[in-house]
Order: sequence, then structure tokens, then C-alpha cells
Amino acid sequence: MAADIIDTLYEENKKLLAYLTEQNEITSISNVDNHFRKVLLLSAASYFESLIKNDIIVFVQNYTKSASLILEFIKNKAVERQYHTYFSWSSRNANSFFGLFGSDFREYMAKEIKASPELKDAISAFMELGEMRNNLVHQNFAIFPLEKTAEEIYQLYVKARLFVKMFPDKLEKFAESETASEETD
Repeated sequence: MAADIIDTLYEENKKLLAYLTEQNEITSISNVDNHFRKVLLLSAASYFESLIKNDIIVFVQNYTKSASLILEFIKNKAVERQYHTYFSWSSRNANSFFGLFGSDFREYMAKEIKASPELKDAISAFMELGEMRNNLVHQNFAIFPLEKTAEEIYQLYVKARLFVKMFPDKLEKFAESETASEETD
């Protein structure tokens, strides 16, 4: 998979920490690492938020074609400032999110997840990042005790990427199967 902005951010920080280690800057290493873990968490969660929101808008746009009124309503009422209400972050599954698209889609995704332990792990990692992000921003960012290392946060990000990458494909596949079944009725 090609490097994205989070990969770049992570690699640049590793280089900075290596440089500080070479310079024997112990206090700076600790400070940089403590701040970077929080920045990495917020960056990864924010990046995923922008991708999922965009995927929903593109999906609606594809199915409403030129109905700009519907698209604008969805953007303004269902997407903007609503993302964190899509998920029950502490549950480590995305069932509530899938249910927003209807019970049939939720059931479809349950089957897809059951068939793919990798997808189940990706969703769990995604949900863990989202929950940690919420805790970080709502429990005093400056003193929040983030217990994961940068490497652990990054690995959650890498694992969660599968879910974010496959989500628009699953939406499309489900919608196509519904359309095909409607045409045969």
C-alpha cells in the first residue's frame, strides 16, 4: 500500500527521535515522544473521519445523480458534525454504524465480518482509535495519560486502514446487489 500522510508523519517522527537519541537529548526524546503519540492518534482518527465522511458523500452523490437538494441535505444534516455519533466507540464493533444504513446492510456486514477475521480485527482497531481519540480530546489533552506507544498507535492505524479502505466497496456492492434484486422482481 502506498504511503499516506499518517505513514509520513510516523516515519518523520521516528527520524526525529533517532536524531535526538544520537544527540543524547534524553529530556527532548521523552517530550517529543509524549506529544507525538497524541498527535499521531488525533491525526489518524481525523484522517479516517475525513475519509469515511467523504465516502458517504460520494456514495450518496452516485445514487442521487443530479439531485443536489438531497446531497446537500445529507452533507449538512447527516455528515457535518455528526461523525462521532455514528459509532458506539467502546463496543469495538461498528454495528451501530452499519445499522444507520438499514438492518439489511447491518446483517450483510455481519456476514462479511464473520467471513473475515482480518476485517473484524480492522474494525476493532478502528474503534479503539476512535475511543482513544475521544478520551484524549474530552479528558484534558495536555495531561491525558496516553498509555499506548507511538508504535502501538501506528499499528492500530495500519490495521484499521483495511476497514476504512473496504467500507465504500462494501456499500457499493450491497447497493448493487439490492438494485439487481429489485430489477429481477
